[in-house]
Amino acid sequence: MAVYIYSITGKQHPLRLDGLNGVGEPPAGLRTVTAGPLCAVVSDAPEDLRPKRRDVIAHQEVQERLMADGTVLPMRFGLIAENDEAVQVALEQNAADYTDRLQALEGCSEYHLKASQDEDALLREILRESDAARELNDEIRDGAAAPDAPLRLGELVAQEVQARQEALAAGVVEALRPFARSLESSQPTGSDFLNVSFLVTEDREEAFLTTELSVAHQMGDDVDFRLNGPLPPYSFV
Repeated sequence: MAVYIYSITGKQHPLRLDGLNGVGEPPAGLRTVTAGPLCAVVSDAPEDLRPKRRDVIAHQEVQERLMADGTVLPMRFGLIAENDEAVQVALEQNAADYTDRLQALEGCSEYHLKASQDEDALLREILRESDAARELNDEIRDGAAAPDAPLRLGELVAQEVQARQEALAAGVVEALRPFARSLESSQPTGSDFLNVSFLVTEDREEAFLTTELSVAHQMGDDVDFRLNGPLPPYSFV
């Protein structure tokens, strides 16, 4: 039967799974598959697995319970193997890599930061600080501009937006980098200019959070910081 995989741990992990439910309806019971120094927390996989709210919550609750007691390699939602034997083989074949990652993640949590900037405020800033953009905008408003002026203004503003937001993102990352063991950046989407995950150790957590609050305050109300964590370190597995 197909097997749903939640996490990989070291065999010394206490693996307190009592009171937890797996994914599926009715909820599947949790069990472990062991191979050498490693264990995988698994359950029977439902045939119609979808990212339903109850299943996503069940997956997350397993991660949080395991993280409270030790280091884990959290698998992302939806990872399925053919059967317990396939899981065991994977643990055996990748034992060195999994053990190295467990050591690298020991005592760590993930903090995920996204940031966006108020578009109107950014446009006002560009028109205030860029002579070329301001002059083009004034010509357009006065009706004295060439036919291609709106296009040139749009291109100029787009370049300014990209340059300013890249500089902002770099500044935020550099301010927080000293308090993280590692970081993983992803392509921002929508109106965001920053999308980055930080791997933070317990002893640096307070300094990281204090610095994030300070940076957000310095950026002002026009920049929206959304920090999510502590999380299982999905981005670093």
